[in-house]
Amino acid sequence: MDPITTTLASEPPGQDRHYRTVLDASIAETLRQALRMVAADPTLACAALQILTWQKQAASRRRAREKEGLLVPPALFLSVTSQCNLACRGCYMKGIHNGPAKEMSPDLIRSIVAEACGLGVSIVVLAGGEPLIRRTEISALARTYPCILFPVFSNGLLIDDTAAREFAKTKNIVPLLSVEGLRDETDARRGAGVYDLLHAACARLKENGIFFGCSVTVTSKNIDLATSDRFIAEMRNAGARVFVFVEYVPVDPATEDLVLDCGQQESLHGRIAALNKEHPALFIGFPGDEAAFGGCLAAGRGFVHISPSGDLEACPAAPFSDTSLTRSSLSYALRSPLLAAIRSNHHLLTESRGGCALWKNQNRARALLSRENGVVREEDFTTTTRD
Repeated sequence: MDPITTTLASEPPGQDRHYRTVLDASIAETLRQALRMVAADPTLACAALQILTWQKQAASRRRAREKEGLLVPPALFLSVTSQCNLACRGCYMKGIHNGPAKEMSPDLIRSIVAEACGLGVSIVVLAGGEPLIRRTEISALARTYPCILFPVFSNGLLIDDTAAREFAKTKNIVPLLSVEGLRDETDARRGAGVYDLLHAACARLKENGIFFGCSVTVTSKNIDLATSDRFIAEMRNAGARVFVFVEYVPVDPATEDLVLDCGQQESLHGRIAALNKEHPALFIGFPGDEAAFGGCLAAGRGFVHISPSGDLEACPAAPFSDTSLTRSSLSYALRSPLLAAIRSNHHLLTESRGGCALWKNQNRARALLSRENGVVREEDFTTTTRD
């Protein structure tokens, strides 16, 4: 029996099932909320209903796989490229990886998504780099799998009239445009003039009736502005109907001062809950209130990440891998000893100051890669506390 099978066999099926029931219900409710928001648009409503129906069917598939001993997450983060047309300060991809790597072929990406669908994945989040560098492939994926939701994290600068018309035909693509706040904040991180170009992209998406949103990296410096009525109103007027608040991860040690403190994290969670009640839009936090799910959702508990070169990783902010999709199927890779070891200690990876408990414990996570069979002791992780 190989090490991956041995590790899987040591992980009892059905372990910690309650949180997965809660997670599935949370995803379904978010999709129902989106369906209510687009009810007046028949084409969007039909697409949303199809995605919601698939989520229910996919959850059943995941439960069946779990009984067989394979834990399939509802969400897959797929970074399709490390290339980008911007050079933003504090970029995760540049901070975590040492330069561009060989990227997955279109055929490999298609095969991964096809297998993910068969296993019961509901959401494939496309990221980069700038994922719209591979826009043609992304559109083809969305057309092939209309039941899967494809959020696309993009800087928006490649959304021209042609791209907007293309997205209008693929209702399961949800562009999420990166913004840091208003003009001064956005241009300071992303470059002069980017804010105006981003809003021009918003206008094209809005004109074509596309359901889209924005993504904000929340720091100790911009949290008040990013969650303010002024910012929400400006982006809603631009057409955004989804707001994703991503807690800053200090991939550059010199930026520790940008990390949210304990009070700011709690304030963000409370503000997101309030905004969902106040506005006809979706407000989502990442990693969100992990305490509700008993710890970190990475490593397959809620999601996994595939790097541009095909490495299966626990999280986009934790570039540690013991298996590659260039050499194995997704179902085989999900049996990774590293992922199993991290999951078995998820209770020690509760919400951390810094947006990612795995990043906070990166040295210990890396140490797991040197273990022969992925066995980890509790002392291999520190219980992360927030300041």
